[in-house]
Amino acid sequence: MPFTFKQFHIDDSRCGMSVSTDGVLLGAWAALGEAKNILDIGAGSGLLSLMAAQRSHHAAKITAIELDSAAVDDCQANIGRSPWSAKVTLLHTSIQSYCLSFIQHPQAPFDHIICNPPYFTNGPQTQNIARATARHTDQLSFIELLSAITQLLHQQGTASLIIPHQSLPQFKQAMAQTPLHICEYVSVSSVEGKAQSRWLLAVKHGKAHKPIVNSQMHIRNKQGHYSAKMIDLCRDFYLKL
Repeated sequence: MPFTFKQFHIDDSRCGMSVSTDGVLLGAWAALGEAKNILDIGAGSGLLSLMAAQRSHHAAKITAIELDSAAVDDCQANIGRSPWSAKVTLLHTSIQSYCLSFIQHPQAPFDHIICNPPYFTNGPQTQNIARATARHTDQLSFIELLSAITQLLHQQGTASLIIPHQSLPQFKQAMAQTPLHICEYVSVSSVEGKAQSRWLLAVKHGKAHKPIVNSQMHIRNKQGHYSAKMIDLCRDFYLKL
C-alpha cells in the first residue's frame, strides 16, 4: 500500500516487498556521513534510495539496482515524484550483471552500499512470484551479495544491511569466504524485553583493526509506543514523529 513520508511518497503496489519497518530502520541507521557515491542493491520501491537521497550530501549520487520489472516501474515513478530525481539513477538489471559490467567498464567504487537482502534459504515460498524473489535467496545468495560488495565497495567504504536474527549464522559463514568483516552489530527487537528479531550490520573491507561495536535497540516499549531510539532514528521520515 502507498506510504507517505515527510519529504517523499512511496507507491509499492507492484513490488514484491512493501514498505517495511526493516527498510525504514536501515535507511535511517546507515552511517552515510559524507558519502557521495551510494549504491542501493535490490532497490524495490526505491525506499532506501530516497532515504539515502534525503540524508546524504547534496552532491551525492545514488545508483539503484533492481531486477524485477514491476518493481522498477514503481521505483522509477517514486524517484520521479521525489525532490531528488536528479540525484538517483535507477538501473533495471541484476547485481550480478552489474558487477560484470563494472569489470568491463571500470568506474569509481562506492563509498556506501545499502541493502535489505533476500534472506529465506529454505522452506515454502509464497505463490506471489515477485514476493518470493524479493524474500528468498534463490536470485541473490549471501555469498553472491557479499562478493558484489567486495568488488564494488571502496576500500574505506561501508556497507549497511539488515537481516533476520536466524539468518546471521549463514551470513557470517558466507562472509568468511570474503575479505570483509562486520564492524558493527545492532541487535533489534520488536518490543522492549523480547528477544532480538533483526540485526543491523555495518560491513567493511579487511580484518577488524578496531573493537567491534555492539549495541541493541527495541522498536516499541512495553506500552506499545515507539522507543526513544526509534523516534530519534526516524523522526525525519515518519509523519507522526
